[in-house]
Amino acid sequence: MHHKVYKCALQPFPPDLDEPILTIHQTISDVRGSFYQEKTVFLRCTVSSNPPARFIWKRETATLSHNQDNGVDIYEPLYTQGETKVLKLKNLRPQDYANYTCQVSVRNVCGIPDKSITFRLTNKTAPPALKMSVNETLVVNPGDNVTMQCTLTGGDPPPKAVWSHSPNPMPPNSISKGGNLTIRQIRAEDSGFYNCTAINNVGNPAKKTVNLLVRSMRNLTYQITPDVIKESETIQLGQDLKLSCHVDAVPQDKVQYTWYKNQKVIKTSDRIVITKNDLELPPVTSSLEIIDLRFSDYGTYLCDASLPNLPLTLNSSEINISAETVPPSISVPRGQLVITVREGSTAELQCEVRGKPLPPVLWTRMDKEATFPNGEKLIETPDGKLRLENVTREMSGGYKCQTARYNGFNIRSREAAVQLNVQFAPVVEPKFQDLRLPMKRSVTLRCNMLKGSPVKVATAVWRFERSLLSVPPIEQQEFSEYKINSTRRETSGTYECTISNDVGSDSCVFQVTGRAYNPEFYYDTPNPIESFKQFKNYSYLIQWTQKEPGAVDPVLHYKLELKPPNMKGMNSFVVISRDSRKGFLYELRLTDLKIPQHYEVKITPHTVSGPGDSASRSIRYKEPVNYQSDGTCRFEDDKLCGFVQDKYDTFDWIRQSKVNQSLRRTANTGPVMDRSGKPEGFYMFIEASRPRRFGDKARLISPLYNITSRLPSLKTTYCVSFYYHMYGRHIGNLTVLLRLKNIVSQDIPLWSKKGDQGNKWQLENLQVNPTAPFQIVFECVIGKGVEGDMAIDDVTIRKGECLKRQIPPTKAVAAPSSAARHPLSGFRLWLVSFLLFVLLR
Repeated sequence: MHHKVYKCALQPFPPDLDEPILTIHQTISDVRGSFYQEKTVFLRCTVSSNPPARFIWKRETATLSHNQDNGVDIYEPLYTQGETKVLKLKNLRPQDYANYTCQVSVRNVCGIPDKSITFRLTNKTAPPALKMSVNETLVVNPGDNVTMQCTLTGGDPPPKAVWSHSPNPMPPNSISKGGNLTIRQIRAEDSGFYNCTAINNVGNPAKKTVNLLVRSMRNLTYQITPDVIKESETIQLGQDLKLSCHVDAVPQDKVQYTWYKNQKVIKTSDRIVITKNDLELPPVTSSLEIIDLRFSDYGTYLCDASLPNLPLTLNSSEINISAETVPPSISVPRGQLVITVREGSTAELQCEVRGKPLPPVLWTRMDKEATFPNGEKLIETPDGKLRLENVTREMSGGYKCQTARYNGFNIRSREAAVQLNVQFAPVVEPKFQDLRLPMKRSVTLRCNMLKGSPVKVATAVWRFERSLLSVPPIEQQEFSEYKINSTRRETSGTYECTISNDVGSDSCVFQVTGRAYNPEFYYDTPNPIESFKQFKNYSYLIQWTQKEPGAVDPVLHYKLELKPPNMKGMNSFVVISRDSRKGFLYELRLTDLKIPQHYEVKITPHTVSGPGDSASRSIRYKEPVNYQSDGTCRFEDDKLCGFVQDKYDTFDWIRQSKVNQSLRRTANTGPVMDRSGKPEGFYMFIEASRPRRFGDKARLISPLYNITSRLPSLKTTYCVSFYYHMYGRHIGNLTVLLRLKNIVSQDIPLWSKKGDQGNKWQLENLQVNPTAPFQIVFECVIGKGVEGDMAIDDVTIRKGECLKRQIPPTKAVAAPSSAARHPLSGFRLWLVSFLLFVLLR
């Protein structure tokens, strides 16, 4: 059986074979008592490979097969990633305790050797188990040396313990050895979940997790909340007042707060209420509520926060409560509402805050999706000044400043806005435009300013071949134009428009010319080479079309230059242009080329404007494809007349004859000999036996046929003729497809047969009218059994209509006495009838 051929250096996904992974499992209902006594066990072998790997299971050195005995089952599970084979040992027997090897192979593709993995199954085989030396939650101080021990308590083979940290990688100051993990000089950022996982590929991994908390406190803030019930925003005698204090801590629920007034600890009373966890504020926020504020309550308040066992206390700023404590206001200084700077410079935006105490100022962008250069959407400033360095055009827009609701009054934020304008040089289009025009045509060149700040053109300067052109002054607009009244050789060249604003400039470049575009070689010419080996010469049919022929004046002729590479001297030819329509195919047969020399060919179109753009290519000698004299491919040559195997099907066609066919071929299917009946004659064949499966596909693809016509409006007809053989109980499908080679290849079904068609070669003719270069594809799909071999032979693809088949007579031949004996009897009968008609008139 032939297998798919892999070209190691050219594959988009090169062949490879990873190391296999072997895991051991048992049915969930069996997990009781000892792990592997009188239980059902699954050995799962998984590998990633290209091409698909072949699996071999062995017990000791003996190969195991599916249903080898009642205790062994081998199958491929559903819904698995990669390739997997499972060896199932049912109701373990004494002989099942042994070494098991999973061997994977890609059949030495590209020299990749087989790989294997071995596991010893015993009556002690068990999944891993472990225990942890610390509690599930561990709280420590920063700077401590922390050790956590993960002890293995079970598993055979002996498991390996591995530590991991989430959500971040393991900290650099950690050391993991065996089951022990030590973190030296632990920091607040080392907090997180630490996982100890034990693995021995038996059952599921064992896992224990420790939530490690490093005590810390930061961001102590306070709030002043006037009487909420009376919706007040100021402090007034006779109304309620609440002071709040919050700190971000680990662990948060262990924070302790202490309130002071004039440096003395506050004692609670009927009017003074201290709450450790104010439900109206973030969790674990302490509040000091003063009911019916009195003059004696004026003073300086302070809040501090601490954690048990942490030698650190954080103090809030002093909170002065008096008649002078007033809510904030915010505004933009005069002349600072709009800030204009140039790209790359520094911008400073300012908002002034008044009040006592002065809260922080929070800056955001008016565009809610926009961020600051550091990626943040909010920036806090203590003095209301926002400094932006190296500003870019993307930073233009509105910026909002507002008072924070912490470290000050807890009331509605006061807001203001500043507009930032970043000026930058213009951006124009087109950067470069190649204009090909016939002579004596007018054209207007236009340079557009896509963006810039300021957005209007300040000046526009036009040059032709670096010389200044006279252009009327422009009004404030977003483009500049220059008109060429009549294109001539003298006006052909490079035009440049430089547009400027108050910041910088940018340029549009126009290349105006009557030069013809380059020719485009046609590389898919079928069998361009004709060999004359007796003279050691060959000829080459070169074909090309003209790119955009209507863009300029008609091409008058082509100059073709031919020379061997790295050699002096060349031959020149002139090909007269006969048709200026797009798609017209020119061709020239180059003769007297030396075998096996290759050559460089250069073609240049010429118009009234002179030579145009050239195109070059190499031509190389290649042994021509050998067809029979009648144009029929009988597959007698191993080059298959240019037919190729599809790289993306399941398997390949086989070139076969009665002489070289396998002695083990399946009976009652497939042809015995080729269509001619000669034992040494070859044909193309597909084998349906193992390892083929139902639905597998094999495709054979013809050479490419160029149907580009000298008159593109005319249709080109081709006849596809072939013999097929479809005999057997399990015959699948044989389909013929027309593959059109446009921008995207398109396969069009032409003909299809399914099922047993009899033990004989049968002829089929298909007439096609392709609209683009094409190939013919023969596709076989395997049926549901081994008696499904199919074959094709004597394939002909030629231009022209198919000959109509002569249908043999289905009726008996006329008796000698009948009119069939007299070729002219029909004419005589007509003549007599005509004379009678004339006489009767």
